[in-house]
Amino acid sequence: MNKFLFCLGLVVAPFALIVRVHAAPSLASTAAEATPLAIGAHAPGITLSDINGAKLDLAVAFTEKPTVLVFYRGSWCPFCNRQLAALGELEPKLLALGYQVLAVSPDTADGLKKMAGKNHLDYRLLSDRAMDASLAYGVAFRVPLKTEESYRGHGIELAPIPGGEGTWLPVPTVFIVGRDGVIKFVFSDPDYKVRLSNEALLAAAEAAAK
Repeated sequence: MNKFLFCLGLVVAPFALIVRVHAAPSLASTAAEATPLAIGAHAPGITLSDINGAKLDLAVAFTEKPTVLVFYRGSWCPFCNRQLAALGELEPKLLALGYQVLAVSPDTADGLKKMAGKNHLDYRLLSDRAMDASLAYGVAFRVPLKTEESYRGHGIELAPIPGGEGTWLPVPTVFIVGRDGVIKFVFSDPDYKVRLSNEALLAAAEAAAK
C-alpha cells in the first residue's frame, strides 16, 4: 500500500487529491495491506476508554467539534512519542480553528498515562486494547510472529487477537473528521517511521475548516 494523503474537496499542496473506494474494513495480513477508511466515509462511532477509565463515544464526540483523530502504536514506540509530542505543540493552533484532538492506541490505561506524562500532553488519549476502532477504521494489521517475538524480548506485550491468533497493531494514521461525522482528510503510511508533519496537518486542518 502506498502512502495515503487525502483531503475531501480540496488539494493540500504539494500533494494531489486522491480518491479511492474501499470495501468494508477487515484485519490486514500486513501493514502494507491495511486500507484506511477513505475521505467521504462516515467515521465509525466506537466507544473507547480514556486515561481515567471514562468512556467516550466517538460518534458523540464528532458532533461536538471537528476532530483530529490519530491512531498510534503505543507508548513504547519512539516514533509515536515524537509524533504525539509534536502534536501537543500544534494543539493550540488546532484548538483555535475549533478542533479537538483525540489519539487512539492499543495501550492500556497505564500506557496512556506513560505517554501523556512523558510528553506533557493535554489532549485526550484513548485505549483501543480490543482494537475495535482500529479494525473499524481499516488500520489494523496482523503482526508477524518474528516481530512479535522481538517486541516481547524488549518487554513489549502487544494486544492479542481474540482466539489466540497472534497479535495486532494499527498502522499510524491521521484522520480529520467533520461535525457531520464524515472523514475529510486521511494520512496513513505502512512505514511506521513516516509520520505526518505538523505543517501538513495544519494546512489540511485549515483547508477542511473552510
